[in-house]
Amino acid sequence: MVNQFNMTKKEESEKVINIIKEHKNSSNKDLIYAMDFINEDFEKTKESLIKLTYHLDSLENSYNLLLKEYQTRNGNTK
Repeated sequence: MVNQFNMTKKEESEKVINIIKEHKNSSNKDLIYAMDFINEDFEKTKESLIKLTYHLDSLENSYNLLLKEYQTRNGNTK
């Protein structure tokens, strides 16, 4: 989404929140602006969650590998 008014992310967020609160009285242009902003945020959040999920899986696998080795060395293979 292009920031047409050189607003900061905080200002953009505040504008979108206001559009959502006043959606019945907002122009179609404002509704589209808010929908674009929300869609962009949704996609970024989804991408971040997917990356974090892969990272968590990797951490779990690494931990389990090290735990298994530790248990083997200490004769504690539960």
